Amino acid sequence: MSKNKKIILTAILLAMLIILSRFLSIKTPITKISFAFIPTMLCAVWLGPKWTVLLNVLGDVIGATLFPTGPYFIGYTISTAIAGFIYGIFLHKKQANAYSDKKFIIRLTISTVLVAVIVNMGLNTLWTSITAGKAFQALFLTRVPKQLIMIPIHIVVIFCIERLLREPFDKYIRSDND
Repeated sequence: MSKNKKIILTAILLAMLIILSRFLSIKTPITKISFAFIPTMLCAVWLGPKWTVLLNVLGDVIGATLFPTGPYFIGYTISTAIAGFIYGIFLHKKQANAYSDKKFIIRLTISTVLVAVIVNMGLNTLWTSITAGKAFQALFLTRVPKQLIMIPIHIVVIFCIERLLREPFDKYIRSDND
């Protein structure tokens, strides 16, 4: 895939990420529910860890600058970069049909659990504890049920969307016909 296609695809996914994260999400003082994981995970599958980290960092910085929901805190940018890296390492398909659906589901499950535990329950709870001045343990306990509910939702949604977009992506984007 040409670099131009990668830049254009990343820009489209970036716009989706900002819209899903900033406008189409449910926010509470201690947690946020959104479908912003979709462009991140699709970028990870299609473009790999470098582009996914770039997408997530740009999405966080641009979103926080243009549509702030509070003061900017770099910890959340670090978290989103780590999440993008984890997804990119596990989900990237360098070639069409790089691995079977069964292997994709296993990789998807591992990456989703790692991001849920390390980033969402670990780092993001720490950042919220720092910025909100609340006890880490109390915040952590409120985040566990949400993550246990969201893990299977992430897996099912991404598997279905990736499966649905696989053929058009391979035919129109991944091909060398620029």
